[in-house]
Amino acid sequence: MNAFNSFEAEILHKLYDAVGCKFLDTIMPVITRLSDFGILWIFLTVIFLCFKKTRKAGLTMGIALIMGLIIGNIILKPIIARVRPYDFDPSIVLLIPKESEFSFPSGHTLASFGAAFGLFFCNKKWGTAAIVLAVLVGFSRLYLMVHYPLDVICGALLGTVFAYLAYKISTYIEKKTNICT
Repeated sequence: MNAFNSFEAEILHKLYDAVGCKFLDTIMPVITRLSDFGILWIFLTVIFLCFKKTRKAGLTMGIALIMGLIIGNIILKPIIARVRPYDFDPSIVLLIPKESEFSFPSGHTLASFGAAFGLFFCNKKWGTAAIVLAVLVGFSRLYLMVHYPLDVICGALLGTVFAYLAYKISTYIEKKTNICT
């Protein structure tokens, strides 16, 4: 695993060398903080749940977020126990405070993709905007060197799969209960 961590840490350094600048040093911490504890996505989920027109989107997003929390943060992170890039490579200078959890998968990315694709499956227009934000969140995790590329890729994939499953579950619930109509 050390050789793989070295390879991925090198990618992070090359990424920062290629695009790093004062503007991104300022904006990337803001983008990443939007998804701290899934707060933006939870807020949007609650808002969408309040209105019948958007309730299915809120339900889908909520289910995807819960799946991501349980499977990603509660189960996978402690089992895989991958150290963060800055713990592996002491030459990394952080622009944000250190994280307390393990690195794999990226919880910020998982929550962002889960909620964004959950919204996309229910509303293409709003979902597309949310996916753009989710991609920016994932990129911010790499730019800020708090996750390895594989952490972010797997977080995005898991979030997308959970969103799809959540959409199927919310469609079933909608048909059985008429809660969304």
